[in-house]
Amino acid sequence: MLTAQSLQTRMKGMDINMDYNFFAMMSRMKLIERWSLMRNSQSENISEHSLEVAMLAHALTIIGNERLGNKLNPDRAALIALYHDASEIITGDMPTPIKYFNKDIQDAFRSVENVASERLLEMLPDYMRSYYEPIFFPGEEDEYLSKLIKAADKLSALIKCIEERKAGNTEFISAEKSITGIIKDMGLKEVDIFMEEFLPAYYKNLDELQ
Repeated sequence: MLTAQSLQTRMKGMDINMDYNFFAMMSRMKLIERWSLMRNSQSENISEHSLEVAMLAHALTIIGNERLGNKLNPDRAALIALYHDASEIITGDMPTPIKYFNKDIQDAFRSVENVASERLLEMLPDYMRSYYEPIFFPGEEDEYLSKLIKAADKLSALIKCIEERKAGNTEFISAEKSITGIIKDMGLKEVDIFMEEFLPAYYKNLDELQ
């Protein structure tokens, strides 16, 4: 039974200020629109995108473990992927042609993203922050996992292009070709397997899927 004394012991050394903004800020992911320079048949926000990336990263990790002999944690992949674009709540979604224009801009934006992530972590109580910091800032031990999450991010973008083209929107044709090339250049066998065995289903309509 939890007593006042045991509660005091449990909370000793913790920041128990009850006014924290972290999760309210996370809920604003659904307000940040992606593909801002493109004409969309259906809009996509970073909350929707992050869920898809988490599902894909989880799947890629399992494929790697079961088919390629890897020993990675699919749950951790999904968790990191859920928050991989959280900094955009503060920075906004910078269009790809600008973000990747040259290395100087990439480095500068990465620095801005890090500052934004630190700001979000400051919105957590001290006793929770240590759990979230490795999610926002994966370590060297997560290097390959991070590659799979990056691949999942690109797969999600490719799926968006496929869906737009199926809807009759030619705006995404060039983006689809470009993203497909980027994915192939990654040279990840997990991704090759996914594209061969799972990606064709995205070209089907609902009746064909059932």
